[in-house]
Amino acid sequence: MDAMSKYLDVSTPAKRFRLIAIWEAVTWAVLLVAMFFKWVLGFEEAVRYPGMLHGVAGFVPFVLITLITAGALGWNFKVTFWALVSSVPPFGTIVFERWAVKNGHLAELSREAGYPTPGDKSASTAGDKSVTNDPETDTQTTHA
Repeated sequence: MDAMSKYLDVSTPAKRFRLIAIWEAVTWAVLLVAMFFKWVLGFEEAVRYPGMLHGVAGFVPFVLITLITAGALGWNFKVTFWALVSSVPPFGTIVFERWAVKNGHLAELSREAGYPTPGDKSASTAGDKSVTNDPETDTQTTHA
């Protein structure tokens, strides 16, 4: 599977979340460029359409997909809260998505990257380290 197909695959909740997290960050980037044109170059109308694009086609779908993903993957309140908060700062959704993969919250995306998911009771490897999940406390212990 080529790189583009990998990111456009929306066959699972985790893959849909990854795509919408990237898309929300792209709309943030467009809005930031528009803000530069408005505040630095003085084009008052520069943010009108990028702002609408970000809000309607970026932020709102991200919130909806996050809530659907949280239900489908069994995220606890803390993970769901931080996923939603990640949509506020620019590019926060990308940071959260990377964190969620590394901490086993994105199902097959985490397993493909070599990280165990919270439901895994046994140790697994992430690179050359052994990682044990504790689903009750939502933490991982790494052993060298």
